[in-house]
Amino acid sequence: MSNIHVAIIEDDPEIRKLMEIVIDGSPGFSCFHTYEDAESALIGLPRYKPHLVLMDIHLPGMNGIECTRKLTSLLPDTQIIMLTIQEDDDSVFDSLCAGASGYLIKSTPPAQLMEALEEAHRGGAPMSPQIARKVVRSFRPKSQSPLSERETEVLALLCKGENYRSVADALFVSTNTVKAHIKSIYQKLQVNTRAEAVSQALRDKLI
Repeated sequence: MSNIHVAIIEDDPEIRKLMEIVIDGSPGFSCFHTYEDAESALIGLPRYKPHLVLMDIHLPGMNGIECTRKLTSLLPDTQIIMLTIQEDDDSVFDSLCAGASGYLIKSTPPAQLMEALEEAHRGGAPMSPQIARKVVRSFRPKSQSPLSERETEVLALLCKGENYRSVADALFVSTNTVKAHIKSIYQKLQVNTRAEAVSQALRDKLI
């Protein structure tokens, strides 16, 4: 059976090299390519199509969450696992909403990291224990939503990564109507960006 190919996107050269050594030293795995920033990864990875990608969040230029969103579209069969020091709710839920298959903390021991990569390759969603607890807590009873039924539909489509035009087409309305709904959503949720709206909707079980 061929090796599981893993790519790494990490700006710290020491961490990047250590991860490469751990992966190449694990039976059944090979470190496919490494990148120090999102921009170079977005150019290289579509040509190589690795099975798995380990993604840091804080990168120079484009951050790892936005890179995940773009890679998920470019490489739908590639599983992306966040490997970061970030444990805040926004980072976790924004990453998962962007398409990440798992979320690990950088303090994860090498053996557990490789188990997580194998799990992701099998279709699982590996998470560090403290991250898994955050996700479990998010599955509380659905809050009383301040949004209308149509606003909820718009927000659900935004969460899937749809743009204004595709939302308008799906709901058979104009883009101006969609923009009006989004403005209302932002006001009701007291947020300023699409990412904030989606993150809050997931946390509060509004969709």
